[in-house]
Amino acid sequence: MPVTPTTHVTLLQRLARPGDAAAWREFHERYGELILNVARRQGLQPADADDTLQEVLVGLTKSLPGFEYDPARGKFRSYLRTCVMRTVFRRLRQKYAESAQQSLEAAGADPPAEDGVEALWEQEWRQYHLRQALRTLEGELNTRHRLAFEAHVLDQRDARETAELFELTTEALYQIKSRVLRRLTELIDAQICDEG
Repeated sequence: MPVTPTTHVTLLQRLARPGDAAAWREFHERYGELILNVARRQGLQPADADDTLQEVLVGLTKSLPGFEYDPARGKFRSYLRTCVMRTVFRRLRQKYAESAQQSLEAAGADPPAEDGVEALWEQEWRQYHLRQALRTLEGELNTRHRLAFEAHVLDQRDARETAELFELTTEALYQIKSRVLRRLTELIDAQICDEG
């Protein structure tokens, strides 16, 4: 389902108003997969990752009414990262506190150092933007060209093999790759600009 084309700031303003269910659906469409992926990468099982997503949404529901976004005070993505990571670490502590024989250290699940958390978040944030841009491209590209691009660039298949598979010349595949990468860059830049 494509994301509704509202600006990031507008979405935050809508979330701050009580009762805007459409804004929360849009927020979930935009950020739900990002939150789930971060939780899973921190070692949470799928059910715990789902619970983490719900806890983050509930926490934001409580903190966002009356919220006014001020980019001078910081980026929303930093605020969201803090909310997500606090919830993930609380879940990890709960999970290991339930078992008297295990601790976070014994289980090898020490919370990563701050720079490790930042690196994980940044990697997932970039993947989030790539996924959003690829969804937009689905409606813009010829299906064969999109699939050829994904096979060659995302799946890292050999250019000659990919060109043959999609009945293209190698030169045509490289042109598609160049055009799609240029468009992805435009889309991702626009997303980042939209976030403030």
